[in-house]
Amino acid sequence: MSDAATSNAAPTDLIELGRITAAYGVKGWVKVQPHSANAEVLLSASQWWLTRPVPELARGAVASAPVAFKIVQVRSQGATVVAQLKGIADRDQAEALRGYSVQAPRGSFPAPQEDEYYWVDLIGCALYTSANGEPALIGVVGEVLDNGAHAVLKILCQKAGDQGPEPILDAKGRPAEMLVPFVRAHIHAVDLAARRIDSDWPADL
Repeated sequence: MSDAATSNAAPTDLIELGRITAAYGVKGWVKVQPHSANAEVLLSASQWWLTRPVPELARGAVASAPVAFKIVQVRSQGATVVAQLKGIADRDQAEALRGYSVQAPRGSFPAPQEDEYYWVDLIGCALYTSANGEPALIGVVGEVLDNGAHAVLKILCQKAGDQGPEPILDAKGRPAEMLVPFVRAHIHAVDLAARRIDSDWPADL
């Protein structure tokens, strides 16, 4: 596989978009299961960066450096994406990539439409609510989920502290979380530059 891959250094803004789950056909194509709503980026990229999975039982193992593969052909296949990678010519070579993560640099993503956002850009944004009048911090976006109908923000709840925001803990001492639908009815504004999302979602845990 080394002859097929490009040797340039990996970009610093790589985002994982999915994982190779299987070979597709007998001519070296691979099948990728996209993470959440990232299929569009997989389809538009001219190359993917692949990273070998680290075995869970290999304590202290270090992930290998990402390696770039040019995309020869790519298309949607149901809920998955299938692609032919340059230099991967048969099913055995494709099967050897099973489990590899597929990444692309954030800077290469197509520009989103108005009022559309890449989920990766929402992670780390502070969520505020105006449900009780003045805007109040609920927490920060730790993850974005998909419930089939729309995106859901998993919020790591926070409160104001002397040294800045502090995590709110539940009765068992774990970080408290809240799920907030990412829908127009509750999300009033998203300011990615300010890393802020304004909503009317109730702040009560």
